[in-house]
Amino acid sequence: MIKKLSLITLTLTLLTSCVSKKIYTDLEDKYANLKKENRALSDDIETLSQDNTKLSNDLDQLQAAYDEAIQERDRLQADYAATKSNLDNLKASYNALEKNSSAEIAKNSKKNRELLAQLEAKEQALATENERLENLKRELESRSNRVAELESVIAAKDANMRALKDAISKALTNFEGKGLTVEQRNGKVYVSMENKLLFQSGSWSVGTEGRKAVQQLGGVLAKNPDIAILIEGHTDNDPYKGNAQLSGNWDLSTKRATAIVNILRENVSINPENLTAAGRGEYAPIASNDTVEGKAKNRRIEVILTPKLDEISKLLNDM
Repeated sequence: MIKKLSLITLTLTLLTSCVSKKIYTDLEDKYANLKKENRALSDDIETLSQDNTKLSNDLDQLQAAYDEAIQERDRLQADYAATKSNLDNLKASYNALEKNSSAEIAKNSKKNRELLAQLEAKEQALATENERLENLKRELESRSNRVAELESVIAAKDANMRALKDAISKALTNFEGKGLTVEQRNGKVYVSMENKLLFQSGSWSVGTEGRKAVQQLGGVLAKNPDIAILIEGHTDNDPYKGNAQLSGNWDLSTKRATAIVNILRENVSINPENLTAAGRGEYAPIASNDTVEGKAKNRRIEVILTPKLDEISKLLNDM
């Protein structure tokens, strides 16, 4: 995917002055596909969270079944004890009546056999219930272990993302108050850089100060190879009136995102397969475009860092 995106970028660079409508449409389609893939990743994270909730609910239901089985086992044991007590009483009566007539002995003997049959049936029922109880117990333990392992993996990834956020904040301390923020939400780390730190108005060429910030960010990302890196370009809603080679804000935001990707790729320790560039134009504002301050906030680059979910997906498939 990254190679395709790089090819698109190269094609745009080489043909900016003579690009045909068909090629431009193809590039728009490729960008739409990239956008869908980004949304699919967000949907996957939401699905994983729902799967984890469902698994916890299943665990609660299994615990309830286990508790119910315990109650049934106790009831059967009480029935067994009562039946055995009756048998003992009958045996005592049998011994007392042993000297009586053969008819009475035969009557008691028949009743005794019936009680013995009942006792054997209850013993069998109790054994069956105990076996079911053991199976439920083993299943409960197995499910609990898998849930604990999944929670451990999720907690570890959250901890890693917190550590990544702290490392980025530390590396970019010198740029605080210059339109740069770092925050963690929804299991991801968001690095937002306003355009005043990176670009001149209407340009997609990164300035000296902005390049330094991106390079320092790249130094941290190079140490985290298991992180997917999405670079999004954003603009305000003012119509673009700059270079005639660009079609508008969406085109400008895409070029700015690609410019950041190119700087990150200068760090050979960053795997290009982890990089994705996307332009969102003015369609994802974080502030009102009715004020100068709001427009400034909306003109930004967002670097969205997401942990790879292969390990979590494998655990869910094994459940």
